[in-house]
Amino acid sequence: MGPKAKAALVGLGVGALIGLILAQYSMDRYREALFSTQPLRRLSALSYLNGHSSVETVRLLRDYLSWEQHPMLRRRAERIVRRMETQLG
Repeated sequence: MGPKAKAALVGLGVGALIGLILAQYSMDRYREALFSTQPLRRLSALSYLNGHSSVETVRLLRDYLSWEQHPMLRRRAERIVRRMETQLG
């Protein structure tokens, strides 16, 4: 493997790591923005809630589903609710 290929692999790894860190930062920052006016913040909040299964989260997401109008975000929330309901019994 030549030096250019090694540099490309290192660059790819660093880029992936930075992307992962920024995604986590975004989820942590907007975890309480479920009813935000900005769709990206709502998506980040959904991603955060996806990892926190509880009865309260399901109730919150049901309220969110009755409020949300964006089809992609509604589908994401519906999948999360279905998974949590199955998980919680």
